[in-house]
Formats: sequence, C-alpha cells, structure tokens
Amino acid sequence: MKKKMNKLAGLLLLVGTLVAGCSGGAQPSAVQPSQQESGASATPAADPASQVFRANLTSEPSTADPGLAKDATSGAVVRATFDGLTRLDKDSKPMKSMASDIKVSDDNRVYTFTIRDAKWSNGDPVTAHDFEFAWKRVLDPKLGAEYAYQLYYIKNAEKVHTAKAKPEELGVKALDDKTLEVTLENPTPFFLELTAFYTYYPVDKKVVEANPNWANEAATHVGNGPFKMTSWEHKSKIVLEKNENYWEKDVVKLSKIEFAMIEDDSTALSMFENGELDWAGQPLGGLPTDAIPSLKESGKLVVHPKATMYWFKLNTTKPPLNNAKIRKALSYAVNRQEIVDNITQVGQVPTMGMLPQSMIIKKDGYFKDNDVATAKQLLAEGLQELGMTSLPPITLSYNTTDRHKKIAEALQDQWKKGLGIDVKLANKEFKVHLQDMHELNYDIGRIGWNADFNDPINYMEMFRDQNTGNNDTGWENEKYKQLLQQSAVAKDPAERTKLFAEAEQIFMDEMPLIPLFTDVDVWVQSEKVKGVQVDGLGFIDLKWAEMLP
Repeated sequence: MKKKMNKLAGLLLLVGTLVAGCSGGAQPSAVQPSQQESGASATPAADPASQVFRANLTSEPSTADPGLAKDATSGAVVRATFDGLTRLDKDSKPMKSMASDIKVSDDNRVYTFTIRDAKWSNGDPVTAHDFEFAWKRVLDPKLGAEYAYQLYYIKNAEKVHTAKAKPEELGVKALDDKTLEVTLENPTPFFLELTAFYTYYPVDKKVVEANPNWANEAATHVGNGPFKMTSWEHKSKIVLEKNENYWEKDVVKLSKIEFAMIEDDSTALSMFENGELDWAGQPLGGLPTDAIPSLKESGKLVVHPKATMYWFKLNTTKPPLNNAKIRKALSYAVNRQEIVDNITQVGQVPTMGMLPQSMIIKKDGYFKDNDVATAKQLLAEGLQELGMTSLPPITLSYNTTDRHKKIAEALQDQWKKGLGIDVKLANKEFKVHLQDMHELNYDIGRIGWNADFNDPINYMEMFRDQNTGNNDTGWENEKYKQLLQQSAVAKDPAERTKLFAEAEQIFMDEMPLIPLFTDVDVWVQSEKVKGVQVDGLGFIDLKWAEMLP
C-alpha cells in the first residue's frame, strides 16, 4: 500500500509540475507540431470490424454542441467529433491541429492562424469564417453559453457578450478563408491551450444558420473531428464512426465508438467484466465504491491524477446560506479525511481551498479539516445574525452515481452528528441537476471541476461575476473581481501569484462552496485497448485509440 501511495504522490507531483509551469510569464505556450507534421507514420490499417471501442457514459450528454458543452460527458463526445486550432497532447501541451501555422506578434497580443485544408463531416470546407462565426455565436447572449467567459481574453469579448460593443468590434477576423487573426486584451500565456478547449471549436456556419437544432440529433449533427455521430438513441446509446473527411484520418484507428448510457455503476462494471464494455469508470463514467478495494488488489484499477476539484456549491442568494458564517460552519464540520479513506479510497487529497493540489497557493489550506468546535461556534453566530434559533430545511442535491450518493450520505451524517442539523438528500438526473444549479434552484449542490487549461485563473474566474455562466452560487465580491482584473495585466509571475492568494483568501472567508478533495480518475480497461489519451487535466481523447487483436 505504501509503495502504491508513493507512486501516486509522484504522479501528482508530475501533474503539478506540468500545471505550474504554465502559470507565469508573458510568453505564449510552446505549440507542438501535429503528428502528421512531426513525421510520425500511421501503422497499417487494422480490420475495421475489430476496431470498435465500447464504453459507458454515466448520463445523457447535455449537448453535442461545442458552444454549449459544459460537462465532462458532453465534452468527451464533442472532443471526439470536433477539432480546434490546437489539440492537447498526452502532457496537456497544445499542438497544431486545424491550424497549420501560428504566428504571434512581438507584443504577444495578435495571433495569426493559418487554417489547413479540411472538411466538415458533411463535406463542406472548414474555413476561418467558421471560427469567427462560432466565437461570435458563443458570445451572443441569446445562445446562453455558460462558458462564454472563456472567450473574454479576446479583445472586446466581454463587451460583446454584455451588449456594450458590437460583434464586429470583437478582436477576431477571418482575413480570408485560410487566415484567422485574433487580437487579445492582454498577453495570455495559455492562449494556445484555450484554443484546444471546446468553447473555441468551430461550427459549420451554413449548417447552424439553417437549423438551430442541428446538434440535437445524429442525423443533423456536423463536426470536423476524428469521428462523426451516426446514431443517438437518447438516454440509451450514442454511436460515433470514423470521419472519412477528417484532415488527419490516417492516424485514426477506431472505426466505431459505442457509448452506452447506464447510470448504475455496478451494472456498468458487470458489463465490463462480461466483455460487453471495453472501458468502465472515469473520465466517462463511474465505478461502484464498494468494488474499488478488490479492483485495486487485483491490479486492474488504473489511477490517474488530474487537476480536478470535488466541491459542493452553496446557493448564497437565500437564507440560511446567504450567511457566510453558516456556510463556513458547514464546510469546517466536514471530515474530508474520513471520506477519502473510506469512500473514494484511491489517493484523493483532502483540500481546504478552492484550487487543486497541482495549482495550490496556500498548501496548508484556509481552515482545519473536521474542525467541529469552530463550526459549532460559527453556526451559533450565523443563526443569531439571521435572527433564527435553528436552521430551516436544507437539501443537498447530487447526480446519480454510487460515489456521489455515498459522499452525500457521509456529509448528511457528519452534519447531523457534529452540528445537530438535518439535511435532506435529493438525487437528480445529471442534466436536470446541472440546470437546477444554474438556475439557483438548489441549496447545496455537488459538482466537480476539471481544469480547462493549466492556470489557477481557470478556477477563479468562474466566480468573478454573479452571472458568470459557471458561477451557480449567486456570490460576487467587488474586491475579488478587482484582484482578478489586476492579475490579467500582471507581468511578474510572483505578483500574479500574490494577487491570486489575496483573491482566494477573500473567497474562502466567504465560502460560497465547500471544497472536499483534489480528485483522481479511476477506471478499468480491456487489455485490447491502446492509445486512449487521458491527460493531466482529466480530458479523454479517443483520436489515437485502437483495439489490439
């Protein structure tokens, strides 16, 4: 056990090195050549009938539209069916993908991308105009894209999104079919990592304008990625097939991907053990927590560190959770070590801050784990401030998986024993759960956050504004906002880190969410599976996957 834990710690350190290395300085990230440009040769084609990869998605994807995708399930489908200007390699480093060439101005604010010859899955040419259209579409408030703020690094993007500037004032311009010019607000060292994220993917302008519901069904879905969607039986199954129009189709080995949608983790694991699935567990689905010890003992379990936090967000807009002391009381009373030891069981790290271990600023955290005495005091003070003698009914909501259920039950028990309060549990289908949280139709809600790129701002910026797409807490703080704005123009990495530390202190003093632990991905896979890329951010990419004989 000790050797396994030391190995995991080493992996976590490696991920931390990858992440921290991209946090400072004003120079853009180095971009790697594509596999084709690097001279890598494709292996001989395998029998298409044998190149079928079968896995389970815990839930129905909320969308297959890159402009609206907001969760890991949708992200996995979108990442397989679309391609951005860049694509991340196994080390989370950006490499050229739809961009065959990238030029950066001396002041690191203007990027000029040359779009390679490529086609959409329906045969339409992919052009620079498709990128310009897609980004302006995301910033159109009518679309309701919760990730629109990820484009705010582009000149005037925030103003366009908030109707303070016209779309034509956005710092994005297709100079011709093959040339895309992007002007940023400030030098952004991780911009080429952002262009690998699905909010920056293109969409086929002609298809989207002709049919607003184009992404809801396989028959009308059009992408430019390594795979195309050929079937979508809602809440049952999604089938993706190799896209013969993909620009780098020769490196794609899989002929078909079959995604089942089974909410019960035990059923999914049984299907894997019976040979009906080639992959079970994260990042696509889940594993039953009761099976973790035996899978670990057998050596079948794969444990992969990632820059991910497991949180419970708090709706700060209504009593009693509008009181910071009550929010802090709930957070302080949680015994995280007990949860990671007895439920998750694979090296998750209790974390008493908003950032994962790989990006952590204050290593000791902002409070003690399982500090019930302080929690009781804060609860009493908070109730007095609200003029209450006891807490009104509170409900904790979570989406359906075995792990989420057991963690929610653990919190319910800890709060009852430590604080003497009763919390109800509500289990919801994932899509409904996400929508309810976004509409602030909840009290306490479970959520995880995979880093979209390697920088602490990715966690912090979602809480900059009350109405930021992924805030979902109703919390806002003017000083916190100012510190993040200052960090955007800070040229010295040490100054930037200091600003982040001040901002995180404010955030944890007000506690709009309850941090639990830095997470890991765990899964089991068939011995035939090769080349599935799961990077340090927790992204899964099936472009290079194949099935061995």
